[in-house]
Amino acid sequence: MDVFMKIVFIGNYLKDRQESMKRYTDMLYREFTGLGLNCSIWNPPLFFGSLYHTTNSGFGKWLGYIDKYILFPIIISMQRFILFLRGSRVCYHITDHSNAMYIYFLPIRDTVVTCHDVLAIRGAMGFEDAYCPASPTGVLLQKLILKSISKASKVVCVSNFTLLQLRELAGFPKREHWVVIHNPFNASFSPMNSSEASYRLSSLGIDSEYIFHLGSSLDRKNRALLVRMANILGDSWNGKIVFAGFPIDSTLQSIIDECELNDRVVSVVKPNHESLLALYSSCACFIFPSFSEGFGWPIIEAQSCGAPVLASCIEPMPEVGGEGALYADPNSPQEFSEKFHYLKNETVKSNIVSAGFKNVRRFSSNEIIPKYLEIYSQSVE
Repeated sequence: MDVFMKIVFIGNYLKDRQESMKRYTDMLYREFTGLGLNCSIWNPPLFFGSLYHTTNSGFGKWLGYIDKYILFPIIISMQRFILFLRGSRVCYHITDHSNAMYIYFLPIRDTVVTCHDVLAIRGAMGFEDAYCPASPTGVLLQKLILKSISKASKVVCVSNFTLLQLRELAGFPKREHWVVIHNPFNASFSPMNSSEASYRLSSLGIDSEYIFHLGSSLDRKNRALLVRMANILGDSWNGKIVFAGFPIDSTLQSIIDECELNDRVVSVVKPNHESLLALYSSCACFIFPSFSEGFGWPIIEAQSCGAPVLASCIEPMPEVGGEGALYADPNSPQEFSEKFHYLKNETVKSNIVSAGFKNVRRFSSNEIIPKYLEIYSQSVE
């Protein structure tokens, strides 16, 4: 790594509030500065986007595009020139593949792109199993993103599943410096002691056994499965269903109404970290029934907190969860309910939890960070 004098992480436009990507970038910065390396984070400037209340839709979105795709490339070029004058050898890391187009303004052989998933790209190309439909503008943007990633000499994919899909889309059966480096944890996760967890859960209105889901309201997250699963379980299980992350939307609410489970559903909108630890640590089961993912951070977070995990059998969930989870068809609430019954056997539950603790060792920073150092240092012909 001594061939580089500096690492520059190319981050996201902060007003877009892509929280998981910000945590990922901050984690890399924290880990590498902790090793004594000279690091910086470059984010697109908030200039035109500051004139409107949001950059996620409408007029504000186009103002954000000016900041991201016109101003920022100019700033990148200027900052690169300054570093060149200083004689610095720099490694650049575009930490979110949705920003891959910045590679046109960076030295390709010294730039790494992390590809977290190809869901939006596949959705724009008409693959329904991605569960990511795109607008006409989105189709054009995703085509540009794929073209930009394909230009990269060094690509890090967060799962083997994502790498295989990317190779297929890009038309490259194999690229020497396109590798898999699983996501490390971007925060600290461990079991919370029962008394503190009970106190925190009580403040959230949770006072009985519950199954737990963390995620957004996107269709691919398949939150409705937990409701249908509880409905199938009937009188054999009368616990609560806890949805954390995004609020319950109208579609999910209609299913809750249909199943007459309103009094058993709890919504925890954007829990803080301590509340999240309590939710993971005390749940009867963490349910992750997604139809599509690039990695699936909540699986390993739950395992680290000692939660039994029941996840979708669709990749990359089995790749990430390993032997520390049970898997079922995300199209089958019946199969999920049957697998949930397995956990009533204390031996089965204990074995799953123990295997989960073992599995998460693969994702510690001590295991992951050296792999980044290796790809940063690799020479590309």
